[in-house]
Amino acid sequence: MLYNARNGRLSLDGAVVHYLQFGKGDKHLLMLPGPGDGLKTAEGMALPVAYQYRAFAKAGYTVTLISRREPLPEGFPTRDMAADIAACMDQLGIPQTDVLGVSQGGMIAQWLAIDHPERVRKLVLAVTAPNGNETLHAVVPRWMDMARQDDYPGIMMDTAQKSYSEAYLRKNRLFLPLLGKVGKPKDFTRFLRMAEACLTHDAAAQLGSITAPTLIIGGEQDKIVGAEASRQLHAGIAGSELYMYPQYGHAAYEEAKDFCSRVMGFLG
Repeated sequence: MLYNARNGRLSLDGAVVHYLQFGKGDKHLLMLPGPGDGLKTAEGMALPVAYQYRAFAKAGYTVTLISRREPLPEGFPTRDMAADIAACMDQLGIPQTDVLGVSQGGMIAQWLAIDHPERVRKLVLAVTAPNGNETLHAVVPRWMDMARQDDYPGIMMDTAQKSYSEAYLRKNRLFLPLLGKVGKPKDFTRFLRMAEACLTHDAAAQLGSITAPTLIIGGEQDKIVGAEASRQLHAGIAGSELYMYPQYGHAAYEEAKDFCSRVMGFLG
């Protein structure tokens, strides 16, 4: 199978956790996705994810992407999500790993590095924030209102408009309406609970306890967490490195052609 891609599931406190893996190297890389996981889990996604991030497999990594538990309890914070990740690592036999957390995945990665420092070798935090800041509070509640109104096309279009660069939006303007026509979940409960966890996230006071070498990647045009969020993470994590893409926003990890090579350069 392409890049040895495979899907799997774990059992955690009676809940199901979907995950995927690809690559077969001796080095481990854990990927933690953003709130889109609330709309579509890792189930059945091994092949497309492996292809998108094939550079890591070619570099000798075994890559694991872990979803949030399903069902997701009400009021389940990012810190508890990080505890779930540590428990899943135990089940998968991964004692320590490099970690790439994107958006809300970066929030979870912060807590993983804070509460389970022995599990994180190196840490990459991409387009994420140390807390539920004003920018998030101006954006996420709007998505939550759309979810309550069953407006999936509205969520997808607003997310795209706030995530991608103007150049990308112009180039793909004919395809953007298709985003709201595929992948709609049966209900939005999971998405709403993950959105609430974004708003209540607050690891700012504990960032100083992160000891793993850390790279922070942000976008100056980020309209979801804001560019300042990356600088706040950099200020809070001693010895961290910061790189800001001047032309990209929240989707920098998709748009920047050098994103994977930049991450691998840091991980060494």
